[in-house]
Amino acid sequence: MATVSNFAPGLTLALSSTDRKAAAAWYEKHLGFSLMYDAEEIGWCELATHMDGITVGFAENWQPRPGNCVPVWAVTDLDAARAALEAEGVAFDGPTEVNEGMVKLATFKDRDGNAMMLSEDLRG
Repeated sequence: MATVSNFAPGLTLALSSTDRKAAAAWYEKHLGFSLMYDAEEIGWCELATHMDGITVGFAENWQPRPGNCVPVWAVTDLDAARAALEAEGVAFDGPTEVNEGMVKLATFKDRDGNAMMLSEDLRG
């Protein structure tokens, strides 16, 4: 049985928001998280939490789905991890997305339809 074996330290909780900057400000004010970066070109920002390797990210979406949290599992080689999951029949939602110099992402669902993502950091 093939399994993903190249997890990297880190977990990002990806949330949707109508205004990522306002959402980030709320998390900074009320939870003490700190903005790591805001990627205007892809409508995404990410905040550091108080726990090493765990971040919260906001995808700007005109119609967010409250209660929809997507765990984003960090891996060292997304292509290898995806291939291992696909070999076991796990279906992915389209091709791997590559944001050059930033991140590689692939979305899949668990047996109950809960969305998750794999991510590979391309920032070097």
